[in-house]
Amino acid sequence: MATLRDIKKRIKAVQNTQKITKAMKMVAAAKLRKVQTRMFELRPYAEKMNTVLLDLARGAEKDVHPLLAARPRKIVEVVVISADRGLCGAFNTNILKAAQDHINHLKKEGFKISISTIGKKSVDYFKRREFPVRKLWTGLSGSIIFTDVQEIANNIKENYINRTIDEVTLIYNEFKSMIAQKISIVKLLPLAPIEEVEEESALKSMGPHFIYEPSMQEIFNRLIPKNVDIQIYRALLESSAAEEAARMSAMENATQNCDEMVDKLTLQFNKARQAGITRELMDIVGGVEALK
Repeated sequence: MATLRDIKKRIKAVQNTQKITKAMKMVAAAKLRKVQTRMFELRPYAEKMNTVLLDLARGAEKDVHPLLAARPRKIVEVVVISADRGLCGAFNTNILKAAQDHINHLKKEGFKISISTIGKKSVDYFKRREFPVRKLWTGLSGSIIFTDVQEIANNIKENYINRTIDEVTLIYNEFKSMIAQKISIVKLLPLAPIEEVEEESALKSMGPHFIYEPSMQEIFNRLIPKNVDIQIYRALLESSAAEEAARMSAMENATQNCDEMVDKLTLQFNKARQAGITRELMDIVGGVEALK
């Protein structure tokens, strides 16, 4: 049976842990406010830009830009965005499970898989399972800079243009609310949907839908590479906001669990102390009776 000193030590340890979880929750809340503002400002721009370019691409020749050039899918690149750190509930577990399921599905369809990872947790996951990782990036959680995003995007665009990969899919946690995240699996490249590639002749017969000013070539040369940068930037901001929200929720739960544990240990301490007092009283009474 635990002594009073042992129970006191356990109560002190739990209280110290509670201080840490409260501090981590406050830090996560501060980070969330910053990244959430950036995410909400970028989200409508990224959505509208992607929608407009998809509409333009429907009426354009597929060879007008290399990133529009859809080809038979042989090698599919899966870009998995996770966190660099843990202590954020099921955030990393959910995204890695979804990535694994998607990879298994692609393998069943006969595609070769290329994996790139953003975040230390996804790097560790695939390395432990001996999956070959083409490219990895770490250290971006909480400090997403657009120049880092451009480095990632340039690497992906270069490998797509060089035909090292034939399609690129992003898998990340999309921020929905403080307590909910949604796993998003988004095709990044090529820009045109696969279904449209299969119906290319039908699209050509429809003719152009837009008048381009300046030329179609110049518009696509400027906007399509930038769109890839923006979509990756958005995915990283969404994932970062979802991560901090998940960490806040996890630390809040941990703090509440510490409260419950302190209450249980305090009750246990009081019972043990009361039992000790009762034993001492019984010894005194027994001694008095013996003297009589």
